[in-house]
Amino acid sequence: MAKANIVKIGLKCSECGDINYSTTKNVKTNTEKLELKKFCPRLNKHTLHKEVKLKTS
Repeated sequence: MAKANIVKIGLKCSECGDINYSTTKNVKTNTEKLELKKFCPRLNKHTLHKEVKLKTS
C-alpha cells in the first residue's frame, strides 16, 4: 500500500492566486510545504508558487 503516501497537490501563484500547476508529493519523505519559482502565464513572469491541497473527486 505504498500509494497511500503519495498525494496530488497544486502549486498556487503567490501574486495572482491562480493554481497553475499540479504534481504529486510523497508525504512521508517531504513533510514541509513545497515552494518553487515557476512561470505564471497570467502575469507573464516567474513568481513564487506555493503548495495547496487539491479537491478530490
